[in-house]
Amino acid sequence: MPAPKKTARRSLLVTSAALSSLALTAPVALAAPSPSPSPSASPPANMSRVGGARLGQPGTQVDLGSGAPVLPKGITARSWIVADAESGEVLAAHNAHWRLPPASTMKMLFADTVLPKFPSSQTHKVVPADLAGMGAGSSMVGIKEGETYTVHDLWLGVFLRSGNDAVHVLSAMNGGVDNTVKEMNQHAEELQALDTHVVTPDGYDAPEQVSSAYDLTLFARSGLQKKDFREYCSTVRTQFPGETKKEKGKTVRKSFEIQNTNRLLAGDFDVSVYQGIAGVKNGNTTNAGATFTGVAERNGRVLLVTVMHPEKNEHNEVYKETAKLFDWGFQAAGKARSVGELVPPRSAQASAQQGAGTSEGQAGGAGAPSGTPVAKASAARRSGGMGVAFAITGGVLVLLAGGAFLVNRRWPLPDLVRRRPRP
Repeated sequence: MPAPKKTARRSLLVTSAALSSLALTAPVALAAPSPSPSPSASPPANMSRVGGARLGQPGTQVDLGSGAPVLPKGITARSWIVADAESGEVLAAHNAHWRLPPASTMKMLFADTVLPKFPSSQTHKVVPADLAGMGAGSSMVGIKEGETYTVHDLWLGVFLRSGNDAVHVLSAMNGGVDNTVKEMNQHAEELQALDTHVVTPDGYDAPEQVSSAYDLTLFARSGLQKKDFREYCSTVRTQFPGETKKEKGKTVRKSFEIQNTNRLLAGDFDVSVYQGIAGVKNGNTTNAGATFTGVAERNGRVLLVTVMHPEKNEHNEVYKETAKLFDWGFQAAGKARSVGELVPPRSAQASAQQGAGTSEGQAGGAGAPSGTPVAKASAARRSGGMGVAFAITGGVLVLLAGGAFLVNRRWPLPDLVRRRPRP
């Protein structure tokens, strides 16, 4: 009976993934109590333990299994993390919860918070107030007062050119900068990104504005579940609307090309396009140094890598160190043992736990609580393989309905992931 066995095996895998996710997220209760939002000069001895106790320890955390390669040499970043985007397993990390200035990687949280609110075809005419309050020296895409842009245009400006002007226009559409900052902080808490304190929506340096490699990875993972987010962060180059002018008695509005400043996506003279890269966001400010979160796929495995502030001051160093960690992660996947987990959002976790609690109150027997998936599977095994599949499926149906985020992670990445390095 091959079909029932296959169904049972798949159900077992899904059940195992859901239950292990719940178990691994238990350390959330042990999170450090509301630390100061000010960044520290060195990693604190005790940091947040969201995602696992080891992630709250300073220094490098890795558990090499049989056949796993050693970590690459020459990684100078103050903080970094390598994680499986789908299972949520953290393969290795270094000061994962160190609260540091994030620079424009904060725009991932901005996008994950605001992007669902406006259809991409919606238009907006820019007024002077939309562009007020931007920091000196901000990165710009070139938005002009009095011109009309689609939401699609604005998001491409955010992701490709890291345009603070585009961020401020979208924030104005969202009720203003203050409201947007409030919503971003609320969304960070929902994602259990408890190291993060937002002061500016664009990531521009501001007192007490901090995040962590762990939190930035949560933002990327959440954002990548949105189709539009995946499109914007993976676009290499596009045409952006320019300024309306009069030429030869006619009113014309030409466009100009913008290119993604993510060098693993677009390449540079000293950095090749990374095989399988599909986004997501880079940043660079005086306080933050260079920061970057990337997602890449090889042979069906999707990894997220975040690197914050390499100490080595060389051109494109953040991308070079990210590429080394990606290479290690793809080689170590399936061999290195997990040192922690990317936790699900609070709502998904609460729904999953509520579903598990509901199932525990159902009909039972001896041994494990009668309604649990374990007890149902045990009883079903006595009646054959088909029963195992049905019992497990029934026992965790409510659990999985509320916690789809935990196990349904195979969102399609753009075709760009099939690219190969340039010759």
